[in-house]
Amino acid sequence: MKLKLFLFAIVMTLLASTSWAGGGLAIDPNACLECHEDSVATDNYIKSVHGGNACTSCHVEITDLDLHAEGEIEISPVDCSRCHNQQSHAYTGSVHAENEVGCTGCHTEYHAITTWNGNKNQIVQTCAECHDTDDYQTSAHGQAVAAGNNDAPVCSDCHSLHDAASLSAMSAAELSQFSADSCISCHDDEETMAANGVNIHSVETYRESYHGKNYTLGFPEQSAVCADCHGAHGVLPQSDSASTLHGENLVETCAQCHPNATVQFTKFYAHGDHSDSENYPILYWTFFAMTGLLIGTFTVFWIHTLLWMFRGFVENRENMKALAQGHVQHDIKDAHKPYRRFQRRHIFLHLTVIISFLGLSLTGLPLKFSDQQWARTMMDFYGGVHYAGLIHRGCAVLTFYYFVGSILLSIDFLFLRKDIKGNWLQRMFGPDSLIPNIWDIIDVTRMIKWFLFRGPKPTFDRWTYWEKFDFIAVFWGMFAIGGSGLMLWFPEIFGQILPGWAFNIATIVHSDEALLATGFIFTVHFFNTHGRPEKFPMDFVIFNGEISKEEFIEERGRQWERYEQMGITEEFAMKKTSGVIYDFVFKGFGFLAVFTGLALAALMLFAFIGGGGH
Repeated sequence: MKLKLFLFAIVMTLLASTSWAGGGLAIDPNACLECHEDSVATDNYIKSVHGGNACTSCHVEITDLDLHAEGEIEISPVDCSRCHNQQSHAYTGSVHAENEVGCTGCHTEYHAITTWNGNKNQIVQTCAECHDTDDYQTSAHGQAVAAGNNDAPVCSDCHSLHDAASLSAMSAAELSQFSADSCISCHDDEETMAANGVNIHSVETYRESYHGKNYTLGFPEQSAVCADCHGAHGVLPQSDSASTLHGENLVETCAQCHPNATVQFTKFYAHGDHSDSENYPILYWTFFAMTGLLIGTFTVFWIHTLLWMFRGFVENRENMKALAQGHVQHDIKDAHKPYRRFQRRHIFLHLTVIISFLGLSLTGLPLKFSDQQWARTMMDFYGGVHYAGLIHRGCAVLTFYYFVGSILLSIDFLFLRKDIKGNWLQRMFGPDSLIPNIWDIIDVTRMIKWFLFRGPKPTFDRWTYWEKFDFIAVFWGMFAIGGSGLMLWFPEIFGQILPGWAFNIATIVHSDEALLATGFIFTVHFFNTHGRPEKFPMDFVIFNGEISKEEFIEERGRQWERYEQMGITEEFAMKKTSGVIYDFVFKGFGFLAVFTGLALAALMLFAFIGGGGH
């Protein structure tokens, strides 16, 4: 003991002489020890991180030992920030500062503080002096740390050290964000997770789920985050009967957000991976089929579009050259005389389609591409995923409305109308029907020949093959996107009869079918209707129902000939066309709709180029 005191005295004397040489005379630590030897373990202090400091390095008020001994110097608590400025700055806004828990609340043996040796149990023990850590210490994390696994988290990994935030002061959004961020900060490290036998795709699959997309978009409180299902401090493996994910407890866990959850409902794959054919074969093959449908459809129709674009460009140049040379290709009497192509009910129905489709696209695509900044901006504008969902479902109701309207019009066409000859079967496959028939095969063949400069430009009957495809796509779309959308809208109802993994399938179908629908409408349909050279920049017929005689004969030649043979062409002649105000308003609306669709298509392309979209 005397040797240790001697060594301590030498060190302190050297420090004192150094301080004196610098311009200020420090008090000899040996003098301090005459009174404080019992409270300061000299040997521990020498070995501590502060062992190179004199007593007055911390107790700065003591400048006169005699006055101090007489009690005439007021001693304030040590201000650790004089040396530990960074830690002090972090501590200032912490929950510990708010509750007046100072440095010594954790660093209790402040005269014997040593450098942390990496033992995480030390942190747990420190926190346990004030906090109940029973749940943590029995958890998967706590048991791993106790076994010496420093990859597992302790209190400070989630709550931080000096800047621990007050969870009770957080809003619901902040608390959910904090919770998810804490888990993701570790579980996003695939190398560490793999080394510990933990699912390396849990963060990726969470972000691809509806719950995770809410988090990514900045609205985690509007959906479930990790702790809502797994728990916070008491995380246990699913095999543990006390785990929130154990089969006996899963219904109760899901019921926190889905009150009517059933055992069937809990078969949902929370971290289902559609790229994993071994563990999730049904998701894998569903995604495979939908991807095949996407690639196949876009390949066929984009090739069709590019061929038409080039052939139309060449035709326009030929027509302009002929006009410049004074040649008139067609001499049609009353060429600009207007004829009725669409009735008001058709126009109104299509307006409903435009409004609902754009509404669904504007609110659905940001969720699909949740990892994009533009998606976050749009969701912020809506006020969050919740309000975007309300708009989305409102537009879905409009979609069901026009679908029912289409069904009623089809029933009227097939069974009720008296001005169309034939029975329902003859009407279904007749020239006025939107159902494909043998003529469509002929028309496709003729169109391809025209594309390849092997034949004249074909003319059509009342409906072209691409218009029929659009019509039939509505029925497929309602089955695929409408059916899956209803399942996702009312999961607890469908969860009474369907296994939970059906919602995983519905999510894939809904997402990919929406991508197919938006991509097709904003590229192929827009080109077929407005973008082809002979119609650019817009075909206004769907807004006013009017078509000129020249257009009628050139584009719908078989229909014109048929009507002439029936002697009914003049029944479709219009005595009064749409007014200036009407045209101004609806052309403006039409251009706005087209520009909106093209902008969304550009954002989708930008996302795919950047590797986004899930």
